[in-house]
Amino acid sequence: MNIVAAYQLVGTYRGAADICGTTHKTVKRVIERTEAGEPRPVRAPRPANYEGVRTLVTDAVKAGKGRVSAKRLLPRARAAGYTGSDRNFRRLVAQEKRAGASTVAVGVRRCGPRVSTWSSTGA
Repeated sequence: MNIVAAYQLVGTYRGAADICGTTHKTVKRVIERTEAGEPRPVRAPRPANYEGVRTLVTDAVKAGKGRVSAKRLLPRARAAGYTGSDRNFRRLVAQEKRAGASTVAVGVRRCGPRVSTWSSTGA
């Protein structure tokens, strides 16, 4: 439930806090801000922890034509200053592979379709 709506329903900071699962101090801060007509504060988006090595991964994926694994790239990324988790790095590599998939021709048959010939001898 919305903090302001809970406060209007109950009429106390502590009651609204119990309904919303927060503290009475938070409810007080939100109600005072709402009554003053101030807008809700907006946080600036934080950059992901892998943004510093995105170019390294992009270049490696292009050079390897999408066949490079995150397991092989992680030591190079750590040397370049990446301090995030292995899972987050795997997500980055998968994202870059998907982004480059339209430019990399993987699994395309170069010789064209195979033609079947049927014998009419009926042996």
